[in-house]
Amino acid sequence: MRHQKKTVRLGRKAEHRKALLANQVCSLIEHRRIKTTLAKAKAVRPIAEKMITLGKNGSIHARRMAFATLRQKDAVKKLFDEIAPASNERSGGYTRIVRLGQRQSDSAYMAFIEWVDAPIAIEEKPAEEKKAKKEKAPKTETKAEAKPKETKREEAKSEEKTVEEPKKKRRWFGRKQVDEK
Repeated sequence: MRHQKKTVRLGRKAEHRKALLANQVCSLIEHRRIKTTLAKAKAVRPIAEKMITLGKNGSIHARRMAFATLRQKDAVKKLFDEIAPASNERSGGYTRIVRLGQRQSDSAYMAFIEWVDAPIAIEEKPAEEKKAKKEKAPKTETKAEAKPKETKREEAKSEEKTVEEPKKKRRWFGRKQVDEK
């Protein structure tokens, strides 16, 4: 029986699981939002929140503890310099999991995990700029305009066919074929 064994195993051995979760947290720090399976997102959340708590502390010992878990200097630096100060007023709940539905290939439940206090990196362009781009873009041909080109092609092919070549009968796997006219 597994009473009071809280670790989410994720179908991996301990070292593989620790490396996976550390890499997921580093990716979360770097990109501020990652798309992963729901089970991994739920396993990443406690580790990410512990790293924020260490980042809010800000001591050398806290940096070393974070580095021992994450194993990437750049991620630790960004955590302590940018992400942890942004959530200084918050006392917990630094991450958010947004469920996305099932992945098409294997029906695994997918989710985004992201920082709650992170600034939004993607900004929408104003509507005026979008309209200007649409006006500058070349217009595509409609179906009515495309048909005459097809007929010209057909005419060119028919002109090429006027030169008569001897016709060969083809047999496909023993089927009887109707003579071509």
